[in-house]
Amino acid sequence: MESIQFAKDLRQNMTDAEKALWRHLRAHRLQGQKFRRQQPIGPYIVDFVHFGARLIVEADGGQHNECASDQRRDVWLERQGFRILRFWNDDILLNGESVREAIFLAAAEQAAAEINTQNGTE
Repeated sequence: MESIQFAKDLRQNMTDAEKALWRHLRAHRLQGQKFRRQQPIGPYIVDFVHFGARLIVEADGGQHNECASDQRRDVWLERQGFRILRFWNDDILLNGESVREAIFLAAAEQAAAEINTQNGTE
């Protein structure tokens, strides 16, 4: 299946944790930060991405526990300049405020680092 169509299918069939997180990330709701969901990047589709901050957020269920393919995927994405945050679905559903705070702090940190790099101050 073509990655764009597969991403569309994933958007229509999000997990409960992905839906809960998306309610807070969509439409600049997290302190004005812009995220996209189920976004193709290279050969992969990531759950959520903030391109400006080069930040990927993954909502993981039990199938991701010590998954070798996830490790290869993360290495490839990191080589493209992305930082990856992974949260267990239970954490998203039970500790949503802490998860959102961690995402916001990481986005702000990444954006500041990008600005410093562009200005040559790093």
